[in-house]
Amino acid sequence: MKVNLPTEPQVIQEALKILSAHMAPVKVARFVVACQLGQGDYLLSKDETFAGETVDSLYEKVQVFEQGKT
Repeated sequence: MKVNLPTEPQVIQEALKILSAHMAPVKVARFVVACQLGQGDYLLSKDETFAGETVDSLYEKVQVFEQGKT
């Protein structure tokens, strides 16, 4: 019997999608840096991370984040 296990990049991609759905983008970015997950296509991951976002929606999230720091 052969077991098909996902590759490491597939597991990392799935984990980043889950994190992106449940964490603020800045926290996901900090996590990626902390784990040194800098391999891969940044432009593709950036597009996936910020899919559906606009400058205005990101600005609002930054404002909420900044207000929570005080």
